[in-house]
Amino acid sequence: MEIYLIRHGIAQEREIGIPDEARSLTTKGQDKTRQVAARLYELGVRFDVILTSPLVRSRQTAEILHQYKLSQNMTESALLAPDGSIYDWLAWFKAQQYPQATQLALVGHQPNLGQWAEILVWGEDRAKLILKKAGIIGLALPETEVLIGQAQLFWLTPPKFLL
Repeated sequence: MEIYLIRHGIAQEREIGIPDEARSLTTKGQDKTRQVAARLYELGVRFDVILTSPLVRSRQTAEILHQYKLSQNMTESALLAPDGSIYDWLAWFKAQQYPQATQLALVGHQPNLGQWAEILVWGEDRAKLILKKAGIIGLALPETEVLIGQAQLFWLTPPKFLL
């Protein structure tokens, strides 16, 4: 199984009067995310499911990926919000019983996605993996039940290497 951790594109800056969950992608963020999606399509990357944080900027990023036909299925998950826990997500994930050949895209936020990748690869959060906006981390999950500290990192790409 492969999981692609994808950070949302460039979003509006934090401003008084705009709640964090309502910040949307900027025009530049939309354009760059479209370019990344087009490149992923050219590379033959496809997802069985795109799971996205409910925050606007992540949903918009997931919708762009969906529009570029990278997946037929898109679902919102509160577990991918900035306060989401990898352990809660793993419990949910194990209950889904996805087939081993499944490819999932998780669209969310930094530092969560970097931390989640570290926990899945090294078994602990080392605060070393930084995922750029519209960047991607690819992880191959083992076939065993134990996922923490067992994943293999196969892709860590900032968007500039896809454009």
